[in-house]
Amino acid sequence: MQSIRDRLEIILSRLANRAADEKVFTKLYVEVARAAADASDARSRAGVTLGPLDGAIVSIKDLFDVAGEPTTAGSLMRRTSAPAARDAAVVSRLRQAGAVIIGKTNMTEFAFTAIGDNMHYGTPGNAGDASRIPGGSSSGAGVSVGEGTSDISIGSDTGGSIRIPAALNGVVGFKPTARRVQLTGAFPLSGTLDSIGPLARTVAQCAATDAVMAGEVPIDLAAISLAGLRVGVPRGVLFDETEGEVTAAFEHCLGKIEQAGARMADLVIDDMIAELRTATKRGSIAAMEGAEVHADWLATGASVPVDPHVSGPLSRAAMLPAPVYIRVLRRRGALVAAMDERLASVDVLALPTTPVMAPTIVSMAEDAELRDRVEGLLLRNTQVANQFDLCAISLPMPGMALPAGLMLVARNGHDRRLLRIAAEVERLLGG
Repeated sequence: MQSIRDRLEIILSRLANRAADEKVFTKLYVEVARAAADASDARSRAGVTLGPLDGAIVSIKDLFDVAGEPTTAGSLMRRTSAPAARDAAVVSRLRQAGAVIIGKTNMTEFAFTAIGDNMHYGTPGNAGDASRIPGGSSSGAGVSVGEGTSDISIGSDTGGSIRIPAALNGVVGFKPTARRVQLTGAFPLSGTLDSIGPLARTVAQCAATDAVMAGEVPIDLAAISLAGLRVGVPRGVLFDETEGEVTAAFEHCLGKIEQAGARMADLVIDDMIAELRTATKRGSIAAMEGAEVHADWLATGASVPVDPHVSGPLSRAAMLPAPVYIRVLRRRGALVAAMDERLASVDVLALPTTPVMAPTIVSMAEDAELRDRVEGLLLRNTQVANQFDLCAISLPMPGMALPAGLMLVARNGHDRRLLRIAAEVERLLGG
């Protein structure tokens, strides 16, 4: 059987061969990873294991603290910031579980925007077609798992930043209920909406990683039958402007789930989405909370270039008065409770993760209007889970020329049950 060290060396040599054009990783921990791989192999020879992540090759998004180095969060501005005193909470839990942390992956600046481009560190090409966007903000994470340079990659998700790159790169991406996984040592965008979760090849890998990061004992997901499962399909605004191939793949998946005995029901949530849109008309929660995180340089002006797609919305949000923010949070609280009640009649919601497949990087750079439209579409379906405080997972849909995802969404705190359902759907779809 191939050792962990041998697997690691194969990946490291792949990365060394493209070092001059590396856009997926921003930093590699070559010697630390080798030592972790050797330690895992030694445990294996002794018949000892630290659990399902022992020897897994894991990459982390460039917004997680690693002791002794600045956390750049995809920005030039943070290169000169003080080195982190200690590892982020999730990083130390991963190390304790025997994970081999290979490096940090590229991301969009300050985790803002969903396209996946970065003007400072380059834009990672999609794992399936390097001329296409990776999706963001966990861009390098999606590509790394998709291309096989990590078994698992840790991302963050404020409006879809794990599930969008997972969908576009043909991998699994899990956004847990917010606050299930400790945010300590993760560079923030929005304290209210941020979640930390895994991207991986399988639901089982996501479940094991989520358990470790949440401080739980990872146990195998118990099988669950889809017979009698109640699946809500929120047809309406979340299905507008969906590409034909995405619609066809989604309906095919839905058909298979129904054949397995699940009960389908259309579930209307358009009214709540409209209410939230009205409430956040002047500024989104992510932009307003992000404006607080970045208040200092927004006030004085940045000392180095900042992506205008990031600085623009943050600057506008910084001008909004406090009552606007407080009112949005209060309104959201009421809508979160109302959504929880609405979802009581189903086990999961099912919808396409993104209504579109990955466009080309060139088309996004050349046409500002198209870029804005695509970004809105990429975020539209995923952000519902963040805004209404739910958990969600994206699974690759089979038989597509370009990847897109099937998203399953469940109520707040129903994470383990959602993962069990997703594992069964994955098996059904031939994952």
